[in-house]
Amino acid sequence: MLVIGICDDVQEARFALRCTLERVLERQREEAVFYEFSGGEGLLRWAQSHAGELDLVFLDLEMGELSGMETARRLRAADAGVQLVFMTGHADGVFEGYSVGALGYLLKPPREEQLEPVLTRARAALCRALERAYVCRSGDVRYRIPLEEILYFASDRRRVTCVTARREYTFYGKLDEVAAELGSEFVRVHQRYLVRAAAVERIEGAQVMVGGQPLPVSRSCREQALLALTRAALEE
Repeated sequence: MLVIGICDDVQEARFALRCTLERVLERQREEAVFYEFSGGEGLLRWAQSHAGELDLVFLDLEMGELSGMETARRLRAADAGVQLVFMTGHADGVFEGYSVGALGYLLKPPREEQLEPVLTRARAALCRALERAYVCRSGDVRYRIPLEEILYFASDRRRVTCVTARREYTFYGKLDEVAAELGSEFVRVHQRYLVRAAAVERIEGAQVMVGGQPLPVSRSCREQALLALTRAALEE
């Protein structure tokens, strides 16, 4: 399932794009959830508390106070994995889009045959991004968290919290299963904590510092954790 954002200050343009996308997706047998935004400001406010939720965003270049290009720059800074497609009434500024990793440009209103290859490229790019991301679910919401942004995971009974510098993501699961899925980049330092080795700032006695936060190192994990963290530091 794709999670798609449409950002355009003209309601009729948003409606037309969504209808065209729904027809293409139905033909491709792909389900999607849509979120619509009437301006870049609203999209960015929403993204602050929903980081990692959007897969693909269609952005109108010519919008009110905050242009589509500036919106893209700020959105890309907050979510490196989201795919961006620009909508424009003319071809000016096309090359500027490559600075924010735009997936493509479409002249408004886009035709179905133009959207089909864009959606195909988006799926391929998302698959590549998922190789360097951790995906978890909380209820009906799916989060895509780039590995390099993760500081550590903390477990409390059946609830696991993924901590990044920007926010925390809580979901139901087992820390053992998270550790098995992520592999050697992440080190178990305690029954309740799994840290990204490259995020560890220093080791102080029975603690490690991660993102300015001291985390305990248990006796049972200490020897193996120190070896793994030392190996990771030497490999940097």
